[in-house]
Amino acid sequence: MNISLLIISAIRQKRAALSALLARRWKSSFYLYLAALFTLFTVADAAFLHATAEMRQAAFDAMVRYRIVVPEPDPDIVIVDINEASLAAMAKDYGRWPWPRQVLGEFLEQVEKQQPRAVVFDILFSDADVYNPDSDAYFDAAVAATNNTFFPMLRLDAESDALSQVKPGMIPGVTKMTGEAKPDATVAVVLPHFPAALGGGRIGLHNIYPDADGTARQYLVFRDDYGWKLPSLPARVAHELGWPEPPAQRVLLNWRGKPFSYRYASFSDVFSDFSNKQKKRPQDEFKGKIVIIGSTAPSLFDIKPTPLSQMHPGVEILATALDNFKHGDYLRFPEARIPYALLSLVIVWLTAWGFYSGAGRGKIDRLFGASQFILVGISYASINFTDTYINLTGPVTIALAYFTIARIYASATGKELERNMVRASFERGGELRATLLLIRLDATRNIVTDPVLENIRYGLEKAGREPKSAEVLKGYQKGLWDLFERTFAVSWVVAASDADGAARVEKDLAAVLAALPPLLRKNLAYADNAASWFVHAGMISGGAAARAEWRVLFAQALLRWDEQQRGKTI
Repeated sequence: MNISLLIISAIRQKRAALSALLARRWKSSFYLYLAALFTLFTVADAAFLHATAEMRQAAFDAMVRYRIVVPEPDPDIVIVDINEASLAAMAKDYGRWPWPRQVLGEFLEQVEKQQPRAVVFDILFSDADVYNPDSDAYFDAAVAATNNTFFPMLRLDAESDALSQVKPGMIPGVTKMTGEAKPDATVAVVLPHFPAALGGGRIGLHNIYPDADGTARQYLVFRDDYGWKLPSLPARVAHELGWPEPPAQRVLLNWRGKPFSYRYASFSDVFSDFSNKQKKRPQDEFKGKIVIIGSTAPSLFDIKPTPLSQMHPGVEILATALDNFKHGDYLRFPEARIPYALLSLVIVWLTAWGFYSGAGRGKIDRLFGASQFILVGISYASINFTDTYINLTGPVTIALAYFTIARIYASATGKELERNMVRASFERGGELRATLLLIRLDATRNIVTDPVLENIRYGLEKAGREPKSAEVLKGYQKGLWDLFERTFAVSWVVAASDADGAARVEKDLAAVLAALPPLLRKNLAYADNAASWFVHAGMISGGAAARAEWRVLFAQALLRWDEQQRGKTI
């Protein structure tokens, strides 16, 4: 004997027994119990769990990566790139990085001649060059001669604040958030070393704070430390250039594309052209531009993961933030935890009611699938056509989890829970009166699909008030069974001695037949004369003999229907 077949058979028997047990214990109320459990989880998730946060981030990344409408990078933002080629080209005269500050001073002087709107250094000048004090002095003088240069400062871990001697009020551009700002608080921060940079006051934080998964999606507008407002470098630029500052403390970046989407100029190429008598580059190349001096060289380690790349240059993240602040098109992302939770619960409970009321698998699947498609479509459209990211990943995730569990339960207990007059007869004893209504569709003029059949079947089952079952005989089997294609079987059963019950069945039968024409008109293109029907009733025995007697009743109905049809044609 085949052991594997025995094992498979045993598993199937256990599964069938478990399904029957679940069906008897919970019945259709399982869907409501499950919805209540999901309600508790949704409320807890909105309040403190935030379990769907990581899924929301993954969905955002995918939508950004594959969106249709991508904003163009601002052509007036130019990155002067200290790339690997520049490091190699400059090494012969100035050594490897860091170069003497006089190099950057000379570069700044030449760039300023072209009247850029702003020169933003994405380089932290934290310490003096003890070996080249004259070089530092040259750079400091070059900075002092400008009124449009911006420099970063670095916020260190707050755990080091007690060791710092820098008070927020000492930092140019830092203001009080509230009247309760602590005047004696200290912050651990690395400021620009040069007096001209500090004296100009055009400094801001260039920290990039990634999300919990290490990916940079947001940009800090300012920090609130001890009641003091420490602006970011883009916010400082925005303030000086008259751009409106974002009202939020951090914004979701509206990415302009993959790395190297902005206009780049190699530092060594530009620096070399400044000293050449025969100029090869336009002499107004940087006129009116926002020039960012930074590095994409991997050896300088300013690389961050973003939704678009695992190796996104930090200088281009800064450029994206400046671009967003300039145009005010950074992505707003309302938390809206309560509305999102309510939306999740509406979908869950509507789905639960569909399963509980026996709306039909096909109908539930289509409606649920449509709801998920619409929600995902709204999120995707929002990130393509607006500046507000409507994050519906949470409702989609919760609803999909509920639907999956409910569908598994429905598949496992479907036969046990379906309304079936044959099973009802088997469970009852004594003599019963069974009524069978057969309806056959004529498909010569209509395209009759499975969803159409299910819609009509569901409508027939819901017509009237008496318990009944409505089934579709689709004729998928070949041969004799093909004769029953597109046939509906509606059945009722009452005790043989129940005269009132028999009268109610007659009334219910009339209600079903009255509902048939509207159902046909709703679902078929040509509803006139699209169906024929036949009613047959008879006495059967309840209990173990019920199945066999229903087969006899069904055969009798087919024979008499056929006799009726032949009588009409004679």
